[in-house]
Amino acid sequence: MTKIKKTLSQAIQERRATPSFDGTPIPAEDLRQILDAGLHAPSGYNLQPWRFVVVQSAEQKKKLRGASYNQGKVEEASVVIVACGDTDGWRKDLDLILEKGRKGGMPESYAAQAQSSVPNYMSSFSSGQMQAWLNKQVMLAFTHMLLMAEVMGYDTAPMEGFEQDKVHEVLRLPLSYWVVALLAIGHVQGTDKFDGGRFEMGHTVFGEEFGKPLKV
Repeated sequence: MTKIKKTLSQAIQERRATPSFDGTPIPAEDLRQILDAGLHAPSGYNLQPWRFVVVQSAEQKKKLRGASYNQGKVEEASVVIVACGDTDGWRKDLDLILEKGRKGGMPESYAAQAQSSVPNYMSSFSSGQMQAWLNKQVMLAFTHMLLMAEVMGYDTAPMEGFEQDKVHEVLRLPLSYWVVALLAIGHVQGTDKFDGGRFEMGHTVFGEEFGKPLKV
């Protein structure tokens, strides 16, 4: 396991959306550690609906750049993780998830309830609701990976600038996949992005109800 270069607090405070990467390859063990962080994220009903396509080859990065409004960092990054959600994942994975849960101590009564409540809940979603649900679940895993990469000393750029249909075509994604975001990882080339600043807590955080200041 790679030695941690930053504390989590440092990574959160110092992180910037890197504008340009130098393309230095990432060791396989480091990439595995970053991906593993994402796979350990929480998810609704533990359904883990995320699917990640790891793009490293020059040819694929060039194609992916073309599906991402020609953003240079897609091609420059050491690796681009394309984070997707599978709209049909719950159908395929529920039995396996409950099996794993039982091995981990899940009460049989909970498993029996989930066997019916999860399909009832998930099948009620409209297309838009499903995409919104997947966005929430996948971004939890996405953020785990981003922060793991940062504490390991890598630079990152979360990206939402891409064309859904074109990414599907480049990566040959199943029709059930919804592309949520791209995570470019590598080492910064040149100057990192400026500090855009953040609002003070009083601007966005309230106590007990909207409009009341939080007293901490």
